[in-house]
Amino acid sequence: MNDDFPRFTHLLVLPHLRIQNANAVSSPLTHGFPSMTAFLGLIWALERKARRAGLVLEFNAVGVVSHDWQEQVNDGGFVKSFRLTRNPVDKDGSTAAIVEEGRIHLDLSLVIAVHAERWDAEAQAADLAAIADLLAGMRVAGGTVLPATRPWSRRHQPWLADFTGDSSDRRKAFREVCVRLLPGSALVARDDLIDQRLAQMQTEIPQATRLDAWLSLSRINWRYQPGEKDGKGEWLNDRKGQGWIVPIPVGYGALGEVHAPGSVANARDATTPFRFVESLYSVGEWVSPHRLQSPQQLLWYADSRPDDGLYRCRNDYRPAADAFEQLYDFD
Repeated sequence: MNDDFPRFTHLLVLPHLRIQNANAVSSPLTHGFPSMTAFLGLIWALERKARRAGLVLEFNAVGVVSHDWQEQVNDGGFVKSFRLTRNPVDKDGSTAAIVEEGRIHLDLSLVIAVHAERWDAEAQAADLAAIADLLAGMRVAGGTVLPATRPWSRRHQPWLADFTGDSSDRRKAFREVCVRLLPGSALVARDDLIDQRLAQMQTEIPQATRLDAWLSLSRINWRYQPGEKDGKGEWLNDRKGQGWIVPIPVGYGALGEVHAPGSVANARDATTPFRFVESLYSVGEWVSPHRLQSPQQLLWYADSRPDDGLYRCRNDYRPAADAFEQLYDFD
């Protein structure tokens, strides 16, 4: 197991949250689902609220399973555009200078890695109810949490998986988590695909860069393969057999040094050091939860390295060829 992976004793599952008007523009270059930075920020804010409510818990990592989505785009033509609201006009009748965001409706489940020193069954029931109430009043990736259509349904009730037992117990608990999250798709990191695509491209284009590899993975690439016998060829695309691959932002990279608190005008917080950053990009894959072998493959956690200028989200997913080792990553 990755030594940097944060500790946890339980997985808290918040199933089938209905989010309205979440931010679909995850970075300056990608759209279609909120960034994982939004969900990490959510669990940190939720932890602070929980501690103020008297809950002594650590929220150290988060996994996201999408069950359904509806991006708010028009339905006409090959090129789509976001459905935007009509904002109030200025006093002179001109359009107000408001930057619109793309929106998406989501049905998703959050899996939060929780560390608790002592957490008995009675306290767990009360704490789960308190956490659910706190989350109902928060924004998830800029979207509003809608009340469950059937709040009494087991499908919408938060629940816990205990990972304090031995490796067999933890493996069994994780399989139950995966089964109860079906049907759905979990977002995992596939940084390895960039290295593979770059090596492949450099055999034909030696000057190819990691940006070229990322752009190549972000689209469907077609090539014509001539026929060997009858001369009739066929068009092939490089996505066949590759899974549901998507370009994703994974955090931020520094553009300069850290500035002292209050030294940068108009900063949101005058008591926290400030640094200019830009988005970091990688590749992710949507996979069915039943294909995951350990919590480490599902969960995302923060990996901040200020000395290197990196503030990014990490996920320890490995492709199927390497998954055997992670069957035993519970120890």
